[in-house]
Amino acid sequence: MRQSHQLPLVGLLVFSLIPSQLCEICEVSEKKDINPLLNTMINSKYTRGTSVANVLLSLELAGIQNQILRQKLIEEITYNVKTGVSDLSSGELALIILALGACRSPEETLIYDYQLINELENKFQEEIKNMETHNDNPLTNYYQLSLDVLALCLFDGNYSTAEVVRRFNPENKNYYFGSQFSVDTGAMAVLALTCVNRSLINAQVKADGGDLMKINNYKKSLVEKILSKKERNGLIGNTFSTGEAMQALFVSSDYYNETEWNCQETLKAVLNKTSEGAFSIPIAAAQVLPALLGKTYLDVNKNSSCVSGSGNINISTPEPVTVTLPESQSPISVNYSVRINETYSANVTVPDGSVFLAVMEKAQKINHTIFCFTMEESSWGPYITSVQGLWASNNDRTYWELLSGGKPLSQGVGSYVVHNGENLEVRWSTY
Repeated sequence: MRQSHQLPLVGLLVFSLIPSQLCEICEVSEKKDINPLLNTMINSKYTRGTSVANVLLSLELAGIQNQILRQKLIEEITYNVKTGVSDLSSGELALIILALGACRSPEETLIYDYQLINELENKFQEEIKNMETHNDNPLTNYYQLSLDVLALCLFDGNYSTAEVVRRFNPENKNYYFGSQFSVDTGAMAVLALTCVNRSLINAQVKADGGDLMKINNYKKSLVEKILSKKERNGLIGNTFSTGEAMQALFVSSDYYNETEWNCQETLKAVLNKTSEGAFSIPIAAAQVLPALLGKTYLDVNKNSSCVSGSGNINISTPEPVTVTLPESQSPISVNYSVRINETYSANVTVPDGSVFLAVMEKAQKINHTIFCFTMEESSWGPYITSVQGLWASNNDRTYWELLSGGKPLSQGVGSYVVHNGENLEVRWSTY
């Protein structure tokens, strides 16, 4: 548990060595640039707690007022809280707390009425306990673990600073997916570590001087890893990790110089992807919107009655977009493979415009024994849990990887649109 003693003299010395963490922020100047994101969030149906919390949090941070949608989201969150907090993962609960607590809204009382902070403290400890007994693997992942720390830090929950220092070393395997550094995981850790650092200093709680230095070194290393994933077009990691990477860089400008990151270039790249319809899933739109308006999840705890939008943009609810689908779709042919110890392949014909999942479903009809699979719904859409009866496992760090032409996909099985002649694969992999 965090202690409330005064910061010792050594802590004051360390404080003088800590970067000021000034923010380097860029944001959109035209409301039309974010209308596709607002359309996605406003016109979607919501049944999953994670996407509901993400959307509410995003709209609150952006200062976007839509009372009908807001009430709908609050009702869905309240239902999730009343009927099954125990069924929520730690990260899902952390997001709900952040969403309810943003803007000091009246719904913030739900956090305390249902003792959500205590529930999150318990779930966080369960994550730690699982790491101690399963080769340092959390129940969920480090992205959710960072969300846990961020929510506990912002809402005065109990957590161990020493435990954070122990677990959040940038070289920890949980920052990596396969051999690749996970940008969104690293970015969320930067936000959590920034909050812990500020809390230690501003509240003048007792902390080991070495812990403060380690936290700053961790942030510096994570920022370097995030920037190493910057693409030529300005995206960082991939399309969907860039928004959170921007948030992390906003609060870490003392750890890099102007030549290392061009914020405007990244902003332009994200807006280009937005206009192409890349953020067509509510959770994807919600995760990128705050950064486009110069906000971060650390703004949740502002003392003002509500965190305003970008200041010079009066954002209104956009008109719903009507999409006309073609009357008929010509068939295309793809090569689909399942790779475990050996590779099983089939040529599959599906309508043009089909997603990866449709290919898997068609292959399963062709040969159920070889291509059978199971899936679960998530806020990002369906994800594959087993193929040929072989199940993915967090404790074993195994999963079913989606590939095209031998390259991993950044989109899910329910959103990636396949193309004629494409070589698609699901591969049993470890991370």
